[in-house]
Amino acid sequence: MSVLGRLLCVFVLRFGFILFVTSKTLESGELIMKKLCVLLTVVMAIAIPVWGESPVMASPSDVASLQLPDVKITSATHHDGSTEAGKPAVGHVKVEGVIGKAIRFELLLPDDWNGRFAMGGGGGLVGSVQNGIWRSVNEGYATSGTDTGHEGRGTDGSWALDDMEALVNFGHVAIHRTAEVSKAIIRSYYGKGPEKSYFVGCSRGGGQAMMEAQRYPEDFDGIVAGAPAFNWSGFAALGIYLSQVQYPDPNNLSETYLTQEVLNRVYDAIMAQVDEADGLKDGIIDDPTAVTVNLSRIPDLTTNQRRALDALYTGPGNSDGPIYPGFPVGAERGSGGLFEWQVGPIPDLVNLGYAFTTNIYKYFVFNDPDWDYSTYDLDGWAKDTHLAGTILNATDPNLDAFKGRGGKLLLWHGWSDAALPAGATIDYYEQVLARDPQAKDYARLFMVPGCYHCGGGPGVSGVDWLGEIVAWVETGQAPDRIVAHRPAKDDAPAMTRPLVPWPQRVKYDGDGDVNDAGNFVLR
Repeated sequence: MSVLGRLLCVFVLRFGFILFVTSKTLESGELIMKKLCVLLTVVMAIAIPVWGESPVMASPSDVASLQLPDVKITSATHHDGSTEAGKPAVGHVKVEGVIGKAIRFELLLPDDWNGRFAMGGGGGLVGSVQNGIWRSVNEGYATSGTDTGHEGRGTDGSWALDDMEALVNFGHVAIHRTAEVSKAIIRSYYGKGPEKSYFVGCSRGGGQAMMEAQRYPEDFDGIVAGAPAFNWSGFAALGIYLSQVQYPDPNNLSETYLTQEVLNRVYDAIMAQVDEADGLKDGIIDDPTAVTVNLSRIPDLTTNQRRALDALYTGPGNSDGPIYPGFPVGAERGSGGLFEWQVGPIPDLVNLGYAFTTNIYKYFVFNDPDWDYSTYDLDGWAKDTHLAGTILNATDPNLDAFKGRGGKLLLWHGWSDAALPAGATIDYYEQVLARDPQAKDYARLFMVPGCYHCGGGPGVSGVDWLGEIVAWVETGQAPDRIVAHRPAKDDAPAMTRPLVPWPQRVKYDGDGDVNDAGNFVLR
């Protein structure tokens, strides 16, 4: 309540008290109660409108001078809305600062706030302030992102060399602390905290999302984890194994067994075998686990090419058994597919998988910049990666605390993801369901046919995931059917397809436009 509201209430109450005390007649208890009720009604009529007024926003200079423990706000500046690409379209205050020694963050505070906070995740090994959903500020969300405590190229892990604090910040602390600091600034700026808080991330951001649900369940009411990098021990072993098979000589990283031309031919041969298995010949495999591909029927492949393909689809193992799943078929063709992510060579990196996973082993696992992937024995994998895994992995299926506070988790993964195998996310979700058969009430997984890593590919990938999680949290209605879209491109028309919770699948109902989600039903 404002000062004016408090003064009015005090005046009315004092006036009423005097009225009662100075009354010349002894009134009955019933009459006194009636007068008290009238008096209370007057007080509330005055107080409620004033109490309900929106708080006056602080100025950017107030935010800039805000004192928070172990936080330095370096700037707080108001910006008008812009029509320039890559900039917010609405008026907002941009707050920049540092948490602790090195966790840089950025927070956008819209002039017309919708009462919600939405934090976006980063990608790769981060290294710059990243917020994958910064555009949510245009919809009225206060939104923030962080560099997770270090600066550098997204595939470079050298910042973690002999620096446990940097690794822990990257692993989980930076997201948590940025969320807490953002909420504190929001409370200071708007005069109240967010009514609901959300986190949306893909790839590294998807792993950050899962870490939040498992380790910091109080931070967010709703969480979206897309194509999550959540089992660092596992996918690092996958990358090292693929490098050993495809580049056995570490001194020769410029020649590949599988060129993009070969992979295109493999893709065409796979589609010839299984494309129509889901009822449509459309270049999209609805569920790769539901089809069987016979690689021996693909002609004109050398022994090394067949071995490299088998490694991609099967994944690594050791004397204890399988370590991590391989990739489903369907990610062989085009930009963003297996060539760029797992085969190469591409300039400066060999391939993205090689760059990420050799950096993980060099700087997160062994603290040895000269570590040689080609001689590594995967039999030591579990022991070698244990310490780093306790910091980086978000593999715990126990979501009881998140469930207990009413949280909601949306997981999603593209079937044709060539960066992180979709099967690993399915394995995790099924562990959650095995532990808690009622988990679908608060956690659901959606598999996206033909979708590459975090988007793209021949299938659908466009979904308003923030809107979906907000709807679930704020209406209580769990999503049973999400419509994803693909814009028209080249010769391909625009397309919509329904996504349904795993393990459900859809099929074309045999009538109408095959590019319209309305013509698909549950199998």
